[in-house]
Amino acid sequence: MSRKVLILLGHPGAGKGTQAREIMHRLSIPQISTGDMLRDAIARKTSFGREAKARMDSGELVNDAIVNGIVAERIQRDDCGGGFILDGYPRTVQQAATFRSLMDKSDRLVVIEIGAKSEDLTNRLVGRLMCSGCGEIYNSYSRAPNQAGICNFCNTELFRRSDDREDLIRERFKTYQEETYPLVEFYKQLGLYHHVEGMRLIKDITREILAILDGYQHLVPVPKAGGNQSIA
Repeated sequence: MSRKVLILLGHPGAGKGTQAREIMHRLSIPQISTGDMLRDAIARKTSFGREAKARMDSGELVNDAIVNGIVAERIQRDDCGGGFILDGYPRTVQQAATFRSLMDKSDRLVVIEIGAKSEDLTNRLVGRLMCSGCGEIYNSYSRAPNQAGICNFCNTELFRRSDDREDLIRERFKTYQEETYPLVEFYKQLGLYHHVEGMRLIKDITREILAILDGYQHLVPVPKAGGNQSIA
């Protein structure tokens, strides 16, 4: 059976995590993020997890080889049998090229960028509140919880990310433009790229993403890296 693979791109705060959870529940496929995969690999003490922990403990960055290896292991687990949603990976064209080589011939890949201007996202990020229990995301400006500081769904106390400060937010926007945005051109050339406008109601964005995914069966399999097969 072919797997449905969805890669979400977008600026920090564009709504990738929110939409990933919506699609995950609709299609019954897991959302897997780089952070989740890394923490899981370390907890399970896989070979890549041990190597990642050693690097982190010594203050070094986790390199592409380790990240790619962790992804390769994660997407072969049983819960990914019907597909999966990637949030935060790949981040670079080099990672994207490696990921193509990890996919099965029958896999169907869709890449969707949730578009938003960086200036429109500042308040969204500064006001962001997150639940460590169920992962729900709120905003003190536009989507406040029913009870201040408490999740509507699991009653867990909400928190703010330490990097949701305006100065750090602008630095993250710059990093996205320099390192991650080239992925848009990469996937456009493969015919896999779609764009949806992100500064709208959550339900409207979800509806558009699902409409794109409804055409999934019309996509041909993603070619292996280095192949010359065109993608419609």
